[in-house]
Amino acid sequence: MGEPHRVGIVGLGVISRAYLKTLAARSEVRVAAVADLDHSRAAAVAVEMPGVEAVSVERLLGGGDVDTVLNLTIPAAHAEIALGAIAGGKHVYAEKPLAVTFADGRSVVDAAAAAGVRVGCAPDTVLGTGIQTARAAIDDGLIGRPLAASAVMVTPGHERWHPNPDFYYVAGGGPLLDMGPYYITALVHLLGPVRSVTGAGSRLRGERVIGSGPRAGERIPVEVDSHVSGVLEHAGGALTTITTSFDSVETHAAPIEVHGEAGTLAVPDPNQFDGETRLFALGGTEWRPLETSAGYAGAGRGIGLVDLVTSEGRASGDLALHVLEVMTALLDSAAAGRRIDLTTTVARPSPVPLTR
Repeated sequence: MGEPHRVGIVGLGVISRAYLKTLAARSEVRVAAVADLDHSRAAAVAVEMPGVEAVSVERLLGGGDVDTVLNLTIPAAHAEIALGAIAGGKHVYAEKPLAVTFADGRSVVDAAAAAGVRVGCAPDTVLGTGIQTARAAIDDGLIGRPLAASAVMVTPGHERWHPNPDFYYVAGGGPLLDMGPYYITALVHLLGPVRSVTGAGSRLRGERVIGSGPRAGERIPVEVDSHVSGVLEHAGGALTTITTSFDSVETHAAPIEVHGEAGTLAVPDPNQFDGETRLFALGGTEWRPLETSAGYAGAGRGIGLVDLVTSEGRASGDLALHVLEVMTALLDSAAAGRRIDLTTTVARPSPVPLTR
């Protein structure tokens, strides 16, 4: 065994704890350095984790201390940090989305290709047993030829629990760019890439009230559509209807359903690594839970980075760029009132065998 792959983390907000927990438990990688614009956050992690050095963002991106930069900054900074890491000769793994504009996402992928480094991007939840078991059911023909799917994510809004929710309601935010990566990435795993989209959007109100933390009661502006719906035309012929909303209270709908000639699958939450996949077969009388048959068992956020440095990198930059184009094209379609053909495509990532 060689030395563990050295990881440096930029951005130590709430989500960083989940990544640190996963990476600390893996022998293939080692968190070597951490950085944040608020240096006290980095210093606190260095105290908690012996062997981890708190450094400046500039040193982490340009120095020789790490092999891969884990980019956990806010979405608006994703492209800038990624390009800085690539310029420093480092691989990059980013929180979703890859960037807030398709042009920025394209620049990251192209820069990495030119530099000979790899790019990976969340979500990696789709590599867990939930989505992978559903994919195996489709690939094994349990529902016959897939014809259609539905994807539904509704919530009253993140300002109810997040103490600093501003970025959810400005350019680069909104329910589609925030939560859409989980659903659309899962749909590519299940049904393959998308060739065209048609979208529509709306905005319930022009401001939101922060519900928790030191800013509770403060009003923040809403500058993006807070309810986005659309139709995805997959290259294989299946049609997906998708709804993402920060305006709705609740739903009975499964997060994802896939309909085929011989049955329907109810797919678990793509924002989680596990969950029960259920099948209602043609001629049946009830839903039947399927035995877990594929995916990284017991995985947490960061398994996609491990997959990137030890395997083929199923949570790839090319997949993230395609998903980003699906989302930005949906928003462009909603604004223009027309169907949009995509310029990117991607192969379905290879399935993940059951790995415990």
